[in-house]
Amino acid sequence: MSGRLGAGGENRKIRVAVVGTGEFGRNHARVYREMDTVELVGVLDRDATRARKIAQEFGVRAFQGLDELRGTVDAASVAVPTVAHAEVGCRLMAMGVDTLVEKPMAATLAEADELLDASRKHQRILQVGHVERFNPAVIAAEPILNRPLFFEVHRLGVFTPRSLDVEVIYDLMIHDLDILLALVKEPVTEVKAVGIPVLTDKVDIAHARLEFEGGAVANVTASRVSTERVRKMRFFQQHEYISLDYARRDALRVGVKKPGPQPEFGFEKLPAPTTEPLRAELEAFAMAVRMRVAPKTDGFAGRAALQLADRVMQSIREHDERVQPVAKGSPDKTRQ
Repeated sequence: MSGRLGAGGENRKIRVAVVGTGEFGRNHARVYREMDTVELVGVLDRDATRARKIAQEFGVRAFQGLDELRGTVDAASVAVPTVAHAEVGCRLMAMGVDTLVEKPMAATLAEADELLDASRKHQRILQVGHVERFNPAVIAAEPILNRPLFFEVHRLGVFTPRSLDVEVIYDLMIHDLDILLALVKEPVTEVKAVGIPVLTDKVDIAHARLEFEGGAVANVTASRVSTERVRKMRFFQQHEYISLDYARRDALRVGVKKPGPQPEFGFEKLPAPTTEPLRAELEAFAMAVRMRVAPKTDGFAGRAALQLADRVMQSIREHDERVQPVAKGSPDKTRQ
């Protein structure tokens, strides 16, 4: 990929903007403002009042429209509602701006492909905001992977009026779907899922069982209507299991030191970086922009996670169709 940072520009700070100043966008602006390798030039939001407020908070410019970013910034984070990811991302890349799009990367696979096409056509970096890939717990566990065969994943959160434009599969579970694909590195051959609305008209809590080509199985639960916040993954491989706590950002390895009727176990806290995941993600984005290399969570990874999320959602719909007649009081034909 070509870029304007060459020819002596390697030491220049990367000029960045944040498009969308909700909770995610404000955090992107905060971290960019703290980084030495980038210059936060400004922010943009369809709510001009909010954009001005965030711009004032960080001492930067409040842009009036996307066209103002042309020639003004080298890169941008897109943290607008999911339905606008493809439109905004494609426009930015057409203007020569490298782009980080929050997850899910698009509302549909067709729109995800539009983003990938724009990245190729305009030779722009496209990174997807799967921030949990940069969680210290995940970073700590990656070096000791040894063909894990069973995963238990729980991502539970209390209700907040955020990201309610998408099902919980695309809001929360997609993080873990992306990580599972990265850790197992095999196609998913079977998906069974169930999910129900609780406080909204969309699926608020869901469970999925995934089976991979090599035999690994994952049980994944995601909820945004729980009474406590739990973000954990456990995976089991030969003679040991590893427990990841995303909230604490640490990983514990439990192995069998002495098998038999009176076994002995060894407990090891895996060494993990102390960097905030979002900081690590944005530093990786800045590095990809500067070095013109594909980021770890590139558009293809983002599309794969979205495609798997779609399969989970489709399985939920199929489950709904099977149980709906019974739920509505129709005769249960299986009993006739």
